[in-house]
Amino acid sequence: MAPFQGELTVGSGVDARQVAFLRREGEGPEIFFLGGFMSDMRGAKAEALDAFAERTGRAMIRFDYSGHGQSGGNVEDGTISRWLEEAATVLGDVAKGPQILVGSSMGGWIAVLLALADARAQGGRIAGLVLLAPAIDMTQDLILPHMSAEARAELETTGRWRLPSAYSERPYVITKRLIEDGKRHLLGGGPIAIGAPVHIIQGVLDEEVPWSHAVDLVSHLAQDDVVLTLIKDAGHRLSRPEDLDKMLSAVATIA
Repeated sequence: MAPFQGELTVGSGVDARQVAFLRREGEGPEIFFLGGFMSDMRGAKAEALDAFAERTGRAMIRFDYSGHGQSGGNVEDGTISRWLEEAATVLGDVAKGPQILVGSSMGGWIAVLLALADARAQGGRIAGLVLLAPAIDMTQDLILPHMSAEARAELETTGRWRLPSAYSERPYVITKRLIEDGKRHLLGGGPIAIGAPVHIIQGVLDEEVPWSHAVDLVSHLAQDDVVLTLIKDAGHRLSRPEDLDKMLSAVATIA
């Protein structure tokens, strides 16, 4: 049976945007998928998770950030704050019961932010996290250090920088607004206490999120049960059948 497709309005006034989601009914803990920057809820990892949920009778939810996939809005208006608000709204209004947060790349950062917010509120909804090449603090640690002087000048002058992408014919547009807003959500300065098990899957050949970045994240998750799986021949996408199998196994162990 196909998952239910719906839309939510997030924000109000000029900040209002329509966020599309897909939800499959089933048993819990529910799988909540958070995609990466410039990806969508119908990518290989999301589809593999949905097929797994259908086979095993599990509930699952996935959505598109504003400016991505089937959701409304312009990606250049996007910030970590806006996309986090959208994720939190879907979690609060659509998701049911305990959640396994599966975050890919930027979605890994947002998943950790969601889990920390739940821990602070003592919500008890997060059963565990599966993080795929998590781009924690990506605006500060992964984008800015790789910008040339010319790129930084373009960002300051025009408010945007066009980053060539290995995954799209069109460059990714990095905005000054995205970079500045990211400072509000940086996690690298101290311990991260989620209160739930975490499984990180990371490719050693990843050029976007170095494997050392995942090792550093483990050091900050000192209070939680953490498993780090390094795949020596994998890059950033982690979408090969063998990579997807590792993701599904990690989800199954949390359940």
